[in-house]
Order: sequence, then structure tokens, then C-alpha cells
Amino acid sequence: MIVAVIGLGTFGAKTAIALYSKGAEVVAIDKNDALVDNLKDRVTHAVALDVTNERSLRSVNISDVDVAVVAIGDNIANSIMAVAMLRKMGVGRVIARATSTVHEHVLEEIGASEIIRVEEEMGEIVASNIVAPHVLERYDFAAGYSVMEVKLGRKFAGKTLVESKIRQNYSLNIVALQKKIPYITEDGKAAFKFEINDCPMPMDIIEEDDVVVVVGSEKNFNRLFSDLGEL
Repeated sequence: MIVAVIGLGTFGAKTAIALYSKGAEVVAIDKNDALVDNLKDRVTHAVALDVTNERSLRSVNISDVDVAVVAIGDNIANSIMAVAMLRKMGVGRVIARATSTVHEHVLEEIGASEIIRVEEEMGEIVASNIVAPHVLERYDFAAGYSVMEVKLGRKFAGKTLVESKIRQNYSLNIVALQKKIPYITEDGKAAFKFEINDCPMPMDIIEEDDVVVVVGSEKNFNRLFSDLGEL
């Protein structure tokens, strides 16, 4: 997969590096030479050019990319022009960062495939960490429903899945257990490894350090978190 990341501020740079680490061929683009230099050894190609200039974009074969991420956050006009240019040049999937509601609406009108509101999403993450510190990861897959990785802690430690009554009391389903297993390395040092039980049985025991993967609705998760918070 070839991905162009346009705009190499903090968000764009981290996106480019993460994509490259996951195996994507990344073309990182910004008009700022210093930002480009910072990434030249951390992505496939790093190029300094004006993203609002069609000829400049064509010089890097931008129409050949599978996905373009427009991460420009400090210049709304350039962000809009870049998205419009990419759509004109036939890039099929254009993901754009919006910094305001008006910006978001304009990006929708000119054909951005997906829009990211970084500040809003970070706000949601911070709020979730405050309200539900037991949650390690969260994946929303339908309106009001999520899969979460949760540490249940002392409240359920030592209980089997049946004894925990997670399903009966909260209408939530545990679909996997991750256990922290101690072991000794070849050089005699104590270490830990993680084992996933992706088909937990009713008599499997929940330990304090276990991470459980749970599926259910927002309101039912909130009931569970309320009880966990009472400890």
C-alpha cells in the first residue's frame, strides 16, 4: 500500500512514522524543509514541495497512491486546496484533518473520503481515561456498542467466569482473556509473557492482572465501571 501524508506537523509526522512501521510505503510531503529532513530516514520518501501546486504534486506521482492523508492543521486554505487537488488528480481515498466544524463541512463538500477531528477525538480519549481508567483499549463498532480491553482488578480476582456473573449482572460478554505469565529467561532473569485465551470457558479463573476482552453496550459498560469505581 502506498500512502501520501501531506503536512508534517506533530499529527502528520506521527501518522507517517506509524504507517511506515506497519509496512506501508509512505511518501511524506511538506513545504517546510526542516520538517521533511526530520522524517527522511523514517519513511520511504520525504519530499519538500508546495501541496497546492498541481505540477509539484504530479512530480511525485501522487495519483499513484492508494490513500492520501491531508494532515495540515495550521492553514485551512491549504488543507482545502490540497484535498481538492488530490480529488481532481484521481486519488481514490483522501483522509483529511479538520480543525473546526466549518472546515469539516467544506472538506465534505469537496469530496474528502474521511474526516478526522484530532482535538475532539483526543478529548474523548482523555474523558474516557478519567471516567473509566480500567479500560486499556476501546473499539467502537456500532452505535452505542463497543469491544473493550478491561482490567477488572480486585473485585473479580479469584472468581471463575461463571462466578463473576458479568453476563447476568451487566449483560456483557467476555470473549477473551489475556494472562500475564511469569517465566525465567535463558540467562536466568525473571520476565513476563502474555498468553491469550480466545475461547474462555465458564470455569476459567479471572486473576487481578488479567485483561478481559468484553463486548457490549455503552450503558452496560457504564454500570460495570460504576461498580469497579466503588473499590
